Amino acid sequence: MKVFFSLGALFAGLAVVFGAFGAHALRATLSADDLATFEIGVRYQLAHALALFVVAWATTMWDSAAVGAAGWAFTVGILVFSGSLYLLVLTDTRWLGAITPIGGVAFIVGWGLLLWAALRS
Repeated sequence: MKVFFSLGALFAGLAVVFGAFGAHALRATLSADDLATFEIGVRYQLAHALALFVVAWATTMWDSAAVGAAGWAFTVGILVFSGSLYLLVLTDTRWLGAITPIGGVAFIVGWGLLLWAALRS
């Protein structure tokens, strides 16, 4: 529980930092499309940081390996999905957009694993 709670707090705090950075420091330097892409990364990071708190809670409710796997799937999703969008925008490395969906799949897998754990409990 402590690992996923800590990761949730870390990623949520960083989402606030990245959101402020995007809104204030990047607004003058990025195109509207790039700023929107950066904000999508922030939004998904924050949502899945909160999902990590749900995973931390779920570990206290259900004795299921699927819960822990969901937490790691959300972590991978944040790093790959949001991370690739941040790097794409900040470095103008457009090919990174090709790996972004891998992070999206990790998010979907995480939610599916949580559903599985809930239904099997």
